[in-house]
Amino acid sequence: MSIEIRNVSKQFGEFRALRDVSLDIHSGELIALLGPSGCGKTTLLRIIAGLEVPDAGSILFSGEDTTDVHVRDRQVGFVFQHYALFRHMTVFENVAFGLRVKPRGQRPSEEQIRKKVHDLLKLVQLDWLADRFPSQLSGGQRQRIALARALAVEPKVLLLDEPFGALDAKVRKELRRWLRHLHDELHVTSIFVTHDQEEALEVADRVVVIHKGQIEQVGSPQDVWDHPASPFVYGFLGDVNLFHGRAREGEVEVEGIRIKSPEYDGVRDAKAYAYVRPHDLDVQRYAPGANIDAEGQPRGIVAQLTRAIVVGPIARLELTAADDNKLADNPASESLIEAQIPAQQFRDLGLREGETLVLTPRKARVFIEPGNGI
Repeated sequence: MSIEIRNVSKQFGEFRALRDVSLDIHSGELIALLGPSGCGKTTLLRIIAGLEVPDAGSILFSGEDTTDVHVRDRQVGFVFQHYALFRHMTVFENVAFGLRVKPRGQRPSEEQIRKKVHDLLKLVQLDWLADRFPSQLSGGQRQRIALARALAVEPKVLLLDEPFGALDAKVRKELRRWLRHLHDELHVTSIFVTHDQEEALEVADRVVVIHKGQIEQVGSPQDVWDHPASPFVYGFLGDVNLFHGRAREGEVEVEGIRIKSPEYDGVRDAKAYAYVRPHDLDVQRYAPGANIDAEGQPRGIVAQLTRAIVVGPIARLELTAADDNKLADNPASESLIEAQIPAQQFRDLGLREGETLVLTPRKARVFIEPGNGI
C-alpha cells in the first residue's frame, strides 16, 4: 500500500509539532523517520495511524483519503517502544488477540487462528516460547512477539515507534538486522520512528530527516550520508567537526587554511561553515616549515593531540587547534577537533599525547549564511 502525506500540520497549544509536511511512501517500502526528540516524527506516525487528527492536510492510502477514517478501519499494525503486551496472557494468546476480537463474520476459526499464530511465531523465530508469559521473556523476545501480534491481523501498513529504544546496544543491533530480513520477506509498507542515526541508515530503504516539524531531507541512506542537504543534517548524521570561516570567490578560509569551494564562486565575502567528518582528516606529525604550500599557505590545521582512544581497528584522536591557527575574526572556532585513523597507522606513526600534528581535510562540505556576501 502506498501512502501520500499532503500538507499536514499539527499544533499542540503554542507548540507547532508539524509544519506543512508532504511525503510520498511507496508500496512495500521501509521508511525511517529520523530526528531528535520533539522534532515531530512520532506525531507524524500517529497521524498516519489515525491516533491523532491533523489540524490541516490529508493522508491517502493507495490514493484514497483516510484522514477521517477511524484507526480500527485503517488496517494498520502498530509496534510501540515498550511492547504493550498483555501480561496476564501467554505469548500464544497475545499474538492471537487481534484475530479473536475481530467481528464474528471476519473472525477465523479456532483452527485457523492456531495455525496462523504458530506460523507467525515461527516467522519471528520464537515458536518454542508459545506457552510462556511476557515476564518470562527477554526484552528482545518481547519486542519480536509485539511485532508478531501486529502482523497477525495482516496489516497493509506497519508502524513502529522507537521499536528498539528500550533495549541494550547488542540486542538492538541484532534486531535491526532481523527486522530488515523480515521486511525483505514480507514487503509490508513499513514506517519506523527513531532518533538513532545508525539504526535508520542500516535498516531503511529511505531516510526522512525531520527537524522542528519540517522535513529537512529525504533520500537513500547513502545519499543523506554523502550529500547532506543542510547544516542540520550534516551535524545530526554521525560525528562531525564544524569550522567557522569566511568564503571569498570560490575559497573558504578556516583555521588558517583554504578549502576550494567552486559552488561559491560568486561570493565576495560571507560567513561560512565547513563540516569535516573525523575520518576525512589526514593526520601527520608536524614539522616546522615542511607544511607550507607553494604560495606560503599552511597545508593543514596545526593542532595538539590531547587524547587518543584506540579501540579495535580505529584510533579516535581528540585535538586542540594551536592558538596561532585561529582566525583573528573567528573567536567562536570550535576548540575540540576529532579525527579518526586506522589503529595500525596510529601505532606506525608512534603518536603520543601532547604532540603537535597537522590535520588536512580530504573532504569538506561548506555552507554559507543565506543572503550574506552574494
